[in-house]
Amino acid sequence: MIDPLFWLGLSILLVAVSLTAVLIAAIPALQELARAARSAEKLFDTLSRELPPTLNAIRTTGMEITDLTDDVSEGVKSASQVVQQVDQSLDSAKKQAQNVQIGTRSIFVGVKAAWKTFTRQKSPRRQVDRLSPNASSAIALREREAKRQRSRNDNGYNDAANWDFDDEDSLPQSTATEEWSED
Repeated sequence: MIDPLFWLGLSILLVAVSLTAVLIAAIPALQELARAARSAEKLFDTLSRELPPTLNAIRTTGMEITDLTDDVSEGVKSASQVVQQVDQSLDSAKKQAQNVQIGTRSIFVGVKAAWKTFTRQKSPRRQVDRLSPNASSAIALREREAKRQRSRNDNGYNDAANWDFDDEDSLPQSTATEEWSED
């Protein structure tokens, strides 16, 4: 019986030595694990203290950036409106300058014509016939046609629709005859 007890004792001794060796080898690893746990605890504690204010600061910075963006876009819109107003003012100023220039030219031309009229020497007799030979021959043809028309009217060949009666006793006269006789 000694034999099985011996082997049992030897096995227990070997298990105890193995456990002791494992514990001795695990102690530095457990110490490092404890240090890592303390560092993680400190990190989590720092994060829990610092993260909420940082997140609030980031949130407020985002809101301020949004407000600044809105202000800048409003500024750009107002600047574009000012540019449009300046452009319209320049256009109206150009139009007014053109109108003034036209008015000035008109006044200058009018004054020049008046000065020429005022300073020209008047001839003692007035020229009556200022027409070209072609125009005077055309007028002569019209006068001959008017005489023919009058002679037809006197003979009663004219349309009764064109006759005008001044009173009941007078003879009919054509309106065309009156127009030609006035010229």
